[in-house]
Amino acid sequence: EVVQSLLPRFFKDVVKEKNLVVAGDPSFEDVKFEEEAPLTSKAIFEVYPQFELGEYKGLEVAEDPVTVTDEDVARVLEETRESAATFEVVNDRPAEDGDVLSAAYEGWDARSRKIRLVEVKEGTIRLGEENTLPEFRENLRGVCGGDVREFDVRYPEDFPRKGLAGKVVSFRVEIQAVKRKVVPPLDDELAKTVSGFSTLEELRGSLRKQLEERRRKEYEAAAKKKLLGILMERTKFPVPATLIEERLSQRLRSMAGALVDQGVDVENAKIDWSKWRTDLRPEAEEDVRGSLILEKVASRENIEVSEAEIDDTLRDLSSPGNGESPASLKTRLTRNGGLARLQSSRRTQKALDFIYNNARVVRAESPVASPASGELPEQHESEGA
Repeated sequence: EVVQSLLPRFFKDVVKEKNLVVAGDPSFEDVKFEEEAPLTSKAIFEVYPQFELGEYKGLEVAEDPVTVTDEDVARVLEETRESAATFEVVNDRPAEDGDVLSAAYEGWDARSRKIRLVEVKEGTIRLGEENTLPEFRENLRGVCGGDVREFDVRYPEDFPRKGLAGKVVSFRVEIQAVKRKVVPPLDDELAKTVSGFSTLEELRGSLRKQLEERRRKEYEAAAKKKLLGILMERTKFPVPATLIEERLSQRLRSMAGALVDQGVDVENAKIDWSKWRTDLRPEAEEDVRGSLILEKVASRENIEVSEAEIDDTLRDLSSPGNGESPASLKTRLTRNGGLARLQSSRRTQKALDFIYNNARVVRAESPVASPASGELPEQHESEGA
């Protein structure tokens, strides 16, 4: 216990004295702890790389111009109509693709009717949708309210619900109602239903602005990625393996969390995590390299993240639907070290914003002449985006 207490403390003093910035935790070897003799040990560790930061102001980067066509707006309007659709009970015809079935169903393991795998008393089955298993579509097409159908379903090996993956399930489905989809017309009433606007034209105008803003952010993000790529190409240095491993672990934890949210049992799922770690290593190394470059830019330009900016970010990240307030999120992140990572991420993002705002952004407008004319698009440059 004395050794475990003393070594990290004296190690910290020595690296501070030698002006070393340690990456990760050290490992101690050859520890000698004998009576009437000094305690000695060898410490093995990585340090943050020292590198020269090249010119990062005035870089030139191409960025797509923001254009939104009438067809783009019409497509979003159609999606809005679909989202506002209602379902009404059908009594004058059997079920067909596009209908929604209200049903109660049970499923047993086909090898043993004693093992019930599925029980749903009030369920919804969407006929004709891509995510609906073929056996459900084939056996339930043409049913009416009150019908009962029995059939087997063979689940694929990669089915998200592991209790059903690869199994054959015998189903008994009782149809409670057949409902058809009713999509509202494109009119002022739709605008009032889905938004705070009174007319369809006002809704169209709002959707156009939203599309323009979304694309502006997408194109700006793409340009920033190019700028960082230029800096990484010009700035070569060895990236500490410790930092790469940390970034890999963060990514894999995020992936595992996303799978859990989708209902996947990650502990029992056949996931080759070592292969994922190998495949993601080059990307993780580039992430770390980019972060180190941006951190140096932030230091040179005295870019800092205020407490108010962190609070704003926490407000954006908090999820009222899950009952997590910004304050509770801040407490949780403080406990697990996430707040420091969030602050570092916000600082490097501000550094990338600084590089973009000081770049020569070249945008190519759509040519007035037809492509066959051979004329080139007009080029526009903007200093500071």
